[in-house]
Order: sequence, then C-alpha cells, then structure tokens
Amino acid sequence: MTVAAVEELRPLAFSVAYRMLGSVSEAEDVVQEALLRLHGSDDVANEEAFLTTVTTRLAIDVLRSARVRRETYTGSWLPEPLVDDDSPERRVVDDETVSLAFLVLLERLTPEERAVLVLREAFDYGFAEIAEIVGKSEANCRQILSRARRRIADERPRFDPEPERRQALAARFLAAARAGDMEGLVAMLASDAVIVGDGGGKARAIARPLVGAEAIAKALAGFRVQAERWGLSFEPATINGQPGFRTLDAEGLLVNVVAVEVDAGRVARLLSVVNPDKLRHLGPVSRVALRPGQG
Repeated sequence: MTVAAVEELRPLAFSVAYRMLGSVSEAEDVVQEALLRLHGSDDVANEEAFLTTVTTRLAIDVLRSARVRRETYTGSWLPEPLVDDDSPERRVVDDETVSLAFLVLLERLTPEERAVLVLREAFDYGFAEIAEIVGKSEANCRQILSRARRRIADERPRFDPEPERRQALAARFLAAARAGDMEGLVAMLASDAVIVGDGGGKARAIARPLVGAEAIAKALAGFRVQAERWGLSFEPATINGQPGFRTLDAEGLLVNVVAVEVDAGRVARLLSVVNPDKLRHLGPVSRVALRPGQG
C-alpha cells in the first residue's frame, strides 16, 4: 500500500484515537503507529477496518496506562481542545461525541467501555464489527454498551440542535463578559451552570468546579478586571464543535481556550483549558497565566 493511500486514512484514525484519548498528542502518536503498521502490511483486505482495529486497540493500551496519571492530575482534568481546526489529520465530526463535556464523561468508563461506546455512537459500527475490533462477542459488546450508557446517562450533555442559536448565545455571553454585565450574564446562565478550569498545576485556573449562575458571573467579573490589567483580548472560536473563545495576551499569544456549552437556551457549562501542555499544539502559548517557576 502506498504512503499516499495510507495517509488518506489519517483523518479516520485521528477521529477514533482522539475520541478515545481526549489528547491530541497521544492521539497523534497512536495514529502514527497504526499507519506504520498498515503501511507495513501487504495482505490487508480492508484497510479501513484494519486501521480502525489497530487504532482502537492501541488507544485502549494507552488509556490503561494513562488512568493512573489522570487520577493524580492536579485540579480538574479537561481534554486537549481542538480549535477551528480544518486540517485533514485533525478533522472530526461536529457532534456531541467530540465535545469537551462528553469527553470528560468518557473518563468514567473503562477503556473497553469507551471503545465500544465511541465505535457505536460516533461511527455507527455494527456490533459484529465492534466485536471483531475489541476482541469480544457481540452479546458482550451489547452488554458493555448498555453499561457504558447507564454510567454516563445522568450527566450526559444535551445541546440545542441549531448551531446558529448556540453561536448567537455564546456571542452575546462573551459580549456581556467583556462589558462586565452581571445581570446579563446571570440571565444567560442556567441556574445550575458550572465552570471548570484546567491549569494542571502549571497555570492559574479555578481550583475546583464552580456551580451556579451568580457565582460564575461574579468570577467572570473578577477575571475581566484581571484581563484588563494584563491586556488580554477575547476571540470567538469553535471548540470541539461547540461555540467558545480563546484568550490572547497583548502579543497575540494564546492564554486559554474556553468552550461555551449551551443547553435549552442557556449557558450550561464553561470549560476552560489553561494548562500550557494542552495548548501548545494550537501555537505559541503565553506565559501570563503561568504559575511562578513554570516554563
């Protein structure tokens, strides 16, 4: 199989690996290894099936080793975000299975549960195909899927179906945050809205999830004052298929990425990634939010 033919399958492999791992860097490593194995195989009848199988199995192995690291992670853990990314190797389907909130929920699942759920819900694989990929029976895969769905059902994010409505609300929300409009912010936030910050112990972030419209509005008002002091600006962006924005410093370097997730016409979640290690794939990262001693 030619290198060019192998590379045509990279977007599929990345889409599977990223949903499995929630990490751009780890997904790219898995994809590279899977593509190398495909390129080195001369007797593959179905290249797509082969690549999906290898990618999924490699991702399961990575998840098993990553679980310990994530359990000891400093503060809240969020996935590495995809921002306005149209590059072929990172293109993913615009649906809920790639949203930051959904990927966070998948952390509750075992690697096998995550694989079965992703293959079924994101890629619509049949149970016979899934069974072949994960090395289990069809009946077992049906049970795994049912168990996985139950484990995340109560907190599974729900999104307004019209992207235009989501984008419009996010734009109004950002404008109110820029203006320090407390009343406007509270009106657009769900009463049980939550804001989560991921600094990874390396950057300043909310220490623990903050819940409630008024509490979040006050926190954003405080951040606005700090942003003015640091000369920060806010740029609308699409974060993992959902509206959001990125914060830039006075030199145009990236400070953080925030996904604004909308449910029933209100802002339900704000997910802010500040950890520089999770932003470097997006370009140069600012030092303005880093904790002392962090490079």
